Amino acid sequence: MTATAIKTRVGFLGLGMMGTPMASRLARNNPLTVWNRSALQSKYEPLKHLGVKVGHTPAHVINQSDVTFMMLFDGAAIKSILTDDFKESLRGKTLINTSSVTVECSQYLDRFVRDAGGEFLEMPVSGSKVPAEQGKLVGLMAGDPEVAERLKPLVEPLTTVAVYCGPVGSGLKMKYALNLYLTTMNAGLAESMNLARAQGLNLEAFVTALDAGPMASPYSKIKTTKMLHQDWSPQASARDCYNSTQLIRSAVEEADTQSPLALLSASLYRKAIESGWGDEDMISIYKVLQQPFDRNREVETKGNPANDS
Repeated sequence: MTATAIKTRVGFLGLGMMGTPMASRLARNNPLTVWNRSALQSKYEPLKHLGVKVGHTPAHVINQSDVTFMMLFDGAAIKSILTDDFKESLRGKTLINTSSVTVECSQYLDRFVRDAGGEFLEMPVSGSKVPAEQGKLVGLMAGDPEVAERLKPLVEPLTTVAVYCGPVGSGLKMKYALNLYLTTMNAGLAESMNLARAQGLNLEAFVTALDAGPMASPYSKIKTTKMLHQDWSPQASARDCYNSTQLIRSAVEEADTQSPLALLSASLYRKAIESGWGDEDMISIYKVLQQPFDRNREVETKGNPANDS
């Protein structure tokens, strides 16, 4: 099988906030077949004008494709599609999992695919909706290095770079480390903007001062604009961020190291969910910080098991 950007038949499983723009970019250069867990036709509408085919089942997508990408919500969603038909369809095919799951889930999926006679590549991505639309995600490849190298031309429309991280599990560990920076940076930015607000400062002046200095970044400029205009439309949701903090927490415990900032930021994302803002943008924790603060209440550092992934 030759993985080229033009000739490879591609499949895509999962048309959520990240999956839809990723599938759209792949469809520009490849014949594409897609499937989504929700049968809503609206999930397929953005792809119809690109000539994308709709698969009846995940196994049908695999059968129609040489290489299939997977972007499902969590490990439970992935395991729900691992039927006998799905396994039979994998022989001679390649499955690339871009979902953020546990290392154990990825290792299980790797064994499942290889036992079926297929190839597996782990490739979680760093980036949210806007980078996905622009093809500027960072691919974190893990698995057989020869498979990773062969598939780099195929993932090129999705990424600015595809970094090989090591054996299966290494890509996810890299994602946890990167997301630790993201989730705490986002919390710090929201806290900073909220302090400026609470002190009665002109928020546009605050943003101008931030943008002019070395701390400014494309990310900070997007998020401060959203806070200024109270635009909570999701690019990455608070719920997704909370789930990410739970994966990070598990990774921190497994590595026997410390991450107090991860625990603190997790409490903010959880509170956003409890306030009904879980499906809004991750920067909606700005609204959490505007709520009255009970100084007699200890900062909670444990996740709510009901919301854990």
